[in-house]
Amino acid sequence: MKIYHIILPLALLTTGCSISAPVAPSNIAQPTRSVANISDAYIRLTLEAGTHEAEYVDAYYGPPALQTAAKANPRSLVELVAEARALTGAIDAVLPTLRSEPERRRARALRGMLVAADTRLQMLQGKKFSFNDEAKGQFATVPDLKPLAHYDAVLANLETLIPGNGALAARVDAFNESYTIPKERLQRVFDAAIAECKRRTAQFINLPAGETFVMEFVTGKPWSGYNYYKGNYKSLIQINTDLPIRISRAVDLGCHEGYPGHHVLNLMVEERLARKNGWREYEVNPLYSPTSVLSEGSANYGIDLAFPAAERLAFERDVLYPLAGLDPKTAEAYWKMQQMTETLSGARLTIAKMYLDGEVTRPQALELTQKYLLLSPARAEQSVKFTDHYRSYVINYGWGKDLVRDYIERGNPDSAERWRRMEKILSEPTQPSDLLR
Repeated sequence: MKIYHIILPLALLTTGCSISAPVAPSNIAQPTRSVANISDAYIRLTLEAGTHEAEYVDAYYGPPALQTAAKANPRSLVELVAEARALTGAIDAVLPTLRSEPERRRARALRGMLVAADTRLQMLQGKKFSFNDEAKGQFATVPDLKPLAHYDAVLANLETLIPGNGALAARVDAFNESYTIPKERLQRVFDAAIAECKRRTAQFINLPAGETFVMEFVTGKPWSGYNYYKGNYKSLIQINTDLPIRISRAVDLGCHEGYPGHHVLNLMVEERLARKNGWREYEVNPLYSPTSVLSEGSANYGIDLAFPAAERLAFERDVLYPLAGLDPKTAEAYWKMQQMTETLSGARLTIAKMYLDGEVTRPQALELTQKYLLLSPARAEQSVKFTDHYRSYVINYGWGKDLVRDYIERGNPDSAERWRRMEKILSEPTQPSDLLR
């Protein structure tokens, strides 16, 4: 379903602007519509919006006739915005009549999707939003970001911990490059990593019979990995090899795109929401909606859930390093480097906000990305390209992970309870606000 990338970037200049609030279509009293009726209209709206933006629909596995009809006679962007607002008004009208909590959660989730559609459709017409307004409209959350000055102390500490001459970013990048997987060994390393990700996930989550995926290595993409969910418990996972892939990415991508990440989330949604509950709106998944916060956040947190630190080090050292032709004796040094530099990860969203809000130019964004994320010029360029393309979608990785982690680890539960909470949020209509204390 969703995207994975190496480190998040920045994009088109925007100006601050308030999101237009969804409104009812008129002051004339309208008959209350059922949630199922609104759901059907939402599916048509989403499929027609997909004719205006190639990536708008991230996945669809409903009746092909609906998609054919949408392509044959799509409404204009102006008409689709009006429809999104009319449907939002219909949700607001029906919500007070719902007695069951599952139905209320379903309706609230559907409302969030409609507000996101309203926002995105306005953007497709050329409307500019501030970073926070764009994030709030599309993803129903605004990240809590630290200023770059917060990370200066982290960089100063790393300067003393990481030996060598030259700029810190160059030293870190050179060290990390020595842990590149040779291209001819990528398939066997990723096969082993994904198999272990699945084994660990299957210990706690019952996966539907027949679930599977196809993995491909590709080039020329703005992301490092992508899961295209096909329905019927099948996925296509693509791994971008434009830049050399380091050994840590095998477990990262195996969990994020596969188990317990995007592949598993989509299995749960199809099995429990679309099939069991008959909630057809889950047969279509727009890229820009509040579900993306959960999707990317749970996929990133799923790496730590499946591989607690010491277990990950042991697996990579004993299994993946030999398959990659790397020296297992050096595994701990590389693992420690990842732990040290992880503390800088929040800087990527701060830089993205500065760039998208026009506080820094693209060359300045590239420079800041190299400095604070300790990337080579080539990797910084790939990072900035991602936000050039996907804009405020970048919040879903780090901020989404923070929200999911805070929810799942609240009260310091044991491993079984953490997996239970993970399964719960993957298989229910979950909004970013549901994850807050």
